[in-house]
Amino acid sequence: MSQARTGPVVGVLAGAGIVVSLMQTLVVPLIPDLPNLLHTGAANASWAITATLLAGAVATPVLGRLGDMYGKRRVLLASLALLIVGSVVCGLSDSLAPMVVGRALQGVGAGVIPLGISIMRDELPPQKLGSSMALMSSSLGIGGAFGLPLSAVIAQHASWHALFWISAVLGALVAVAVLFLVPESPVRSGGRFDLVGAIGLTIGLVSLLLAISKGSDWGWGSGSTLGMLAAAVVVLPVWGWWELRTGQPLVDLRTSVRRQVLMTNLASVVIGFAMYAMSLVSPQLLQLPTATGYGLGRSMVEAGLWMAPAGLVMMLLSPVSAKLSRAKGPKVSLLVGAVVITAGYLSALALMGHAWGVLVFSCLISGGIAFAYAAMPALIMGAVPVSETAAANGLNTLMRSIGTSSSSAVIGVVLAHMTTDFHGHALPSESGFRTAFLIGAGAAVAAALITLAIPGIRRTAGAGGTAAAGAAAGAAAGAGNVVGLRSVQDAAPRAAEGTTAK
Repeated sequence: MSQARTGPVVGVLAGAGIVVSLMQTLVVPLIPDLPNLLHTGAANASWAITATLLAGAVATPVLGRLGDMYGKRRVLLASLALLIVGSVVCGLSDSLAPMVVGRALQGVGAGVIPLGISIMRDELPPQKLGSSMALMSSSLGIGGAFGLPLSAVIAQHASWHALFWISAVLGALVAVAVLFLVPESPVRSGGRFDLVGAIGLTIGLVSLLLAISKGSDWGWGSGSTLGMLAAAVVVLPVWGWWELRTGQPLVDLRTSVRRQVLMTNLASVVIGFAMYAMSLVSPQLLQLPTATGYGLGRSMVEAGLWMAPAGLVMMLLSPVSAKLSRAKGPKVSLLVGAVVITAGYLSALALMGHAWGVLVFSCLISGGIAFAYAAMPALIMGAVPVSETAAANGLNTLMRSIGTSSSSAVIGVVLAHMTTDFHGHALPSESGFRTAFLIGAGAAVAAALITLAIPGIRRTAGAGGTAAAGAAAGAAAGAGNVVGLRSVQDAAPRAAEGTTAK
């Protein structure tokens, strides 16, 4: 591709990442009011969030495989089309069922990220890959960091339906730009789509993620939770057996169990856990009433603004992490990220009493995330065939989703059970927040240990693999700042009520 065409392609793909990040962030200000807006209970309203999580988790590996087979741009456009349709459905919704359907369709937009990474690897000249991927990473980080305050302001001054119409318009603009400016990749694997594998993976993943994400609502010992876990335990091994024996599997498990790929995916799970813990804790800490003695009393908009600089940190460090991966190898970049995340969580224990302290440790953790996630696609792409890059990126994205879902369950249980009474309302206690920080630090330490087990490769095969390093930080930034902030749904309403009661 000529240098003249590189800029528009990179800009459009980065814009697609921003739209996906904003799509997820736009719903955050509505979370406390969703039960009233949708005329349902709080437990049912949470399906508007869960549906997006489940759809995104299933869609990323499936769309990645379809992109490898039939063309990455074609499948990326289909993903954006479903995001637009989902936004329109949500914009027209006043009840639970259509909202859940629309949010699930929006969740399919998560496939844009691994597909965009793979398109860049296929299309951009080697000398432009590193800087271009870093730009995409930065754009995604900005989308996640600034989406919350932007959506909060819109929700306060306009109808809540306007948030989804904005998402639909932005999605349409990006889709048109992709159609006219992004070329179709000639790299295709062909073959037959593994429908049985897709069905098996869907059943197994939905069972597992439902048990993790809804366990606190249903009860961890309830029949529903245990039944879902049992289904996952049965279905996923059977799915793996099928994938190993079919000629054209949805996920090439033989490639996935290679040491470099397997250890990187395990590190993705743990880093995803650590990333999401920050996004769960920081907004609640910022928004709890100051009368608790440790809450910082900020509004939703103010909390978003205090966290927004973390996105700028990711923007600044993404190209730095790409250079480190190119010079020393992505394993070093991943290890540096894990160490920095650990330092960020430990510093939070001393800084959590001030809004500026939350800003400092959030930026530190976000910087570590930028380094860590920047290395992961480079490690993955350096160990898989070129014809399987989208599917491999989709599977790696799925591993991050499992990590964030697990973090939501674990940190949610900690904050739900370590509480203090505030005017008759149970709010997360200071010791609960400290415990959550220590758990996040422990996850980052585990990531560092897993990283040490990755083969010591100084650089990935070809510029494409190294340049891909810049991309995943954006995926992390978008997912971490965007989805994680939904945790305010429990604490914020109670905090507000407690303040009023006072």
